[in-house]
Amino acid sequence: MDVVQLLERQFIDYMKSLYMEHYLDDQFTQLQKLADESNPDFVYEVVTLFFQDSEKLIDNLTKALIGAHRVKNQCVKFRAYCEERNHDGCLTVLQDLQQEYIVLKKKFEILFQLEQDIVKNGGTIPTMD
Repeated sequence: MDVVQLLERQFIDYMKSLYMEHYLDDQFTQLQKLADESNPDFVYEVVTLFFQDSEKLIDNLTKALIGAHRVKNQCVKFRAYCEERNHDGCLTVLQDLQQEYIVLKKKFEILFQLEQDIVKNGGTIPTMD
């Protein structure tokens, strides 16, 4: 097995794990389909913008103390605690949200590194269709 085939296999296995762990869903698949030869970094750019915006939002929530599926689930929990005016619940879920965000960001960093390695070695990014 050559380097490209090995990298592609790693990429597919990693993508499968991200879907199984609910870090990715069909929206990510749809996002991948929007990338083309004229903008091969489209997904990377969109995800980068997502993290930039998300960091600002989480920081603002943390300061105000009002507060992929796993991150969304934490946001839903946070909102419920806010509606209940449960300060301790908000703090706990906000910490969980920050942790899920960190994990999700790291997983995307690994995913994009695998993509770069595949392209650098002359391969093409496999799809999960």
